[in-house]
Amino acid sequence: MFDSIEFANPQFFWLLLLLPLALLWYFFKHKDEVAALKISSVKGFTVSSLASKLRPLLFALRLLALASIITALARPQVEDISTRTKTTKGIDIVMAIDVSSSMLARDLKPNRLSALKEVAGDFIKQRPNDRIGLVGYAGESYTKTPITSDKSIVLRALREITYGELEDGTAIGMGLATSVNRLKESKAISKVIILLTDGVNNSGFIEPNTAADLAIEFGIKTYTIGLGTNGNALSPVAYNRDGSFRYGMRQVEIDEELLQEIAKVTGGKYFRATDNEKLEEIYDEINKLEKTEIEEFKYYKYDEKYRSLIFLAGILLLLEWALRSSIFKSFI
Repeated sequence: MFDSIEFANPQFFWLLLLLPLALLWYFFKHKDEVAALKISSVKGFTVSSLASKLRPLLFALRLLALASIITALARPQVEDISTRTKTTKGIDIVMAIDVSSSMLARDLKPNRLSALKEVAGDFIKQRPNDRIGLVGYAGESYTKTPITSDKSIVLRALREITYGELEDGTAIGMGLATSVNRLKESKAISKVIILLTDGVNNSGFIEPNTAADLAIEFGIKTYTIGLGTNGNALSPVAYNRDGSFRYGMRQVEIDEELLQEIAKVTGGKYFRATDNEKLEEIYDEINKLEKTEIEEFKYYKYDEKYRSLIFLAGILLLLEWALRSSIFKSFI
């Protein structure tokens, strides 16, 4: 409790230096006033003798009252309520995720899609003040979750993303256009799409360049990520009789020129992720590039404690006056 006490006018504590000076003054003055008287018996003077010995109590009460007044002048106070109002200039982000069969390739561990979901989940957790939405695309696209500030919903939707929900293929234009559609009505100060793919646009009825033009029109910045190792990767090449994938080595083909162009014209940046570590680094860099501005206003309410000290000083002075007017009256 005492650790939380602050003093608005601590300079008044210098006045406490007067107290030891007052004690010295009283000591020498009292010494000069004491007289000696020799008598044969002190019988009958017991009460008066006790009162004489307790006479310094009056001066002590006065000093305590003075110390209370000085402390009151220093204005002790305790922070009673601290209200913090946070105004966030948030960023609206849509993560467009390729969910085609090639995302099951095992050049990232355990595969591209699982590695992405883990890294993207960490990214979402680091954006507490932003709204985030998810778009999945393969041969077509769909909105997995609209932009929302409820990160638990986004994280749950991210965990549920899997291959097989859409017709296979890589419709980059469709994924980007659906993401733009999610953000076009946004009033956020900044609107961002993070589009990830591991292939070449080969599906959909909207061209990627057309979707990029829509992003420009609505002021949406697009970061593009090409996912996949350089060379060949162990990828799904056919189905087994039980419906599972048969894996084989396949050359990694990413239309980097297209992804670079989309990023450039929309004011974003292109990245290439060849392994799990590089993918983490990319999302960390995007996290740093897209900082949310926060204005924090603090309002404090202080509970002033000087009143109780003034009251205590008054009680001490009243007690001194009462004792001086009664028990010690004959010694003044």
